[in-house]
Amino acid sequence: MKRILALLLLTSFAQAQTVVRTEGGLVSGTGAAPVVFKGIPFAAPPTGDRRWRPPQPVQLWDGVRKADRFSASPMQSAPVPFSAYTMEFLIPPDPIGEDCLYLNVWTSDVRSRKPVLVWIYGGGFTSGSGSVPIYDGTELAKRGIVVVTINYRVGVFGFLAHPELTAEEGSSGNYGMLDQLAALQWVQRNIAAFGGDPARVTIAGQSAGSFSVSTLMASPLAKGLFRQAIGESGSLFRPAPEYLLANAEKEGQAYVASLGVSSVKALRQLPADQLLKKYRGRPRPVIDGEVLPADLPAIFSQGRQNDVTLLTGWTEGDGSLAWLSKVKTADEYQAYARTRYGAKAPAFLAVFPGNTDPEAKQSQARIFRDTLFASQDYTWAKLQVKTGSQPVYVYSFGHVPAGSPEQEELGAFHTSEVPYAFHNLNRWNRPWTPKDRQMEEMMSAYWVNFVKTGNPNGKGLPVWPAFQTGKEEVLDIGKDVRHGPAKIKNELELLDSLKK
Repeated sequence: MKRILALLLLTSFAQAQTVVRTEGGLVSGTGAAPVVFKGIPFAAPPTGDRRWRPPQPVQLWDGVRKADRFSASPMQSAPVPFSAYTMEFLIPPDPIGEDCLYLNVWTSDVRSRKPVLVWIYGGGFTSGSGSVPIYDGTELAKRGIVVVTINYRVGVFGFLAHPELTAEEGSSGNYGMLDQLAALQWVQRNIAAFGGDPARVTIAGQSAGSFSVSTLMASPLAKGLFRQAIGESGSLFRPAPEYLLANAEKEGQAYVASLGVSSVKALRQLPADQLLKKYRGRPRPVIDGEVLPADLPAIFSQGRQNDVTLLTGWTEGDGSLAWLSKVKTADEYQAYARTRYGAKAPAFLAVFPGNTDPEAKQSQARIFRDTLFASQDYTWAKLQVKTGSQPVYVYSFGHVPAGSPEQEELGAFHTSEVPYAFHNLNRWNRPWTPKDRQMEEMMSAYWVNFVKTGNPNGKGLPVWPAFQTGKEEVLDIGKDVRHGPAKIKNELELLDSLKK
């Protein structure tokens, strides 16, 4: 009788809330069409002795776990405003802590088999969270896909390399990337219970999230975990010595020495906030021989990448982030060009002029955008077309969000396209215009179509041709929507020639 009563109670509870079985146990979501599951663990807490180790299997639980609130955001420094975004819209919410390996799911029907979008946040590998409002999956789930946002370790907790850590596991420095891989493996094993199709997974991200997507495309550990990829503003196609494990280990050794400890064991016993205060490193994926066997240009040039359909691009205002560093005057800028490029300086200054301070400032913003974002994504697209077999689509986002006059200089600033693609303008308090709403409908339709079919095109949308060798067409999403050669193609080609 007690068993029957328990079953009746569970059935009644399931009718009120959607209950799904995961490998860790039962979870209940909230809402309807879509149902939202918040804070589902995909690995054990990376705390104590699990700090700076690969993610461990999730700890099982009894009964029904209420997935009705987000988990802690990954351990990071105090949030600060980002570009033109407001604190409440993009900044990781409290609480913040090391126990952060959780994910969130939005689904309209747990009985179906819908394509899946897995979102990887940006934040320079130093900050971020899968629970900020800009990434809310409600609207995309209404449009027929399952949306998953994940957390991964950032900063010193996600990307510390050290010889002792390498000795423990055979490599070090890529804990944040291993978290992403663990989340994708969880999706393969569990997403069917949420109405998702594990054979139709698209990974996507912006900024550091886009760097992550490019890294996952290159990683042999990610083989078979997704079939499509979206990279927004950024990739790892600029070879640099700091990406090498040996150099990352040296940086890690200097950091450990600054803390006054002599071993990783002692380091694991220090409070998290103390680790943050002393950390001055540049967190990033490391060429460790496991997650990354080589740099991305080499992997893609040899056709060793995960050969999946790709959509990538940049915003015209990605260079507004340059204001975070010192801006050179016209004299300083021209002196830099002559020193940096020598005999090629006239060609460089012809494309990136700096005869006045304002002109020099604008050129520096363009250089910042092109070198860190646009040229990386352009190279990514060209190499995937050259050695891969799947279609590639490239965009440039130039639509300037409605806003206050003091923000006009930022233009289509870094990450400004994300709320349009997520159809989340209503979550951001700005004086939206009919043009913004039109752009939101179009962008989200492109992204949803791509997740569903591998092709962003659809009824009523401007044609978006595939990017091909010899016909490198880019969709320019600005005042008008057109396709053709990239508006900054001459800049990209010049920068490419200066590398040789």
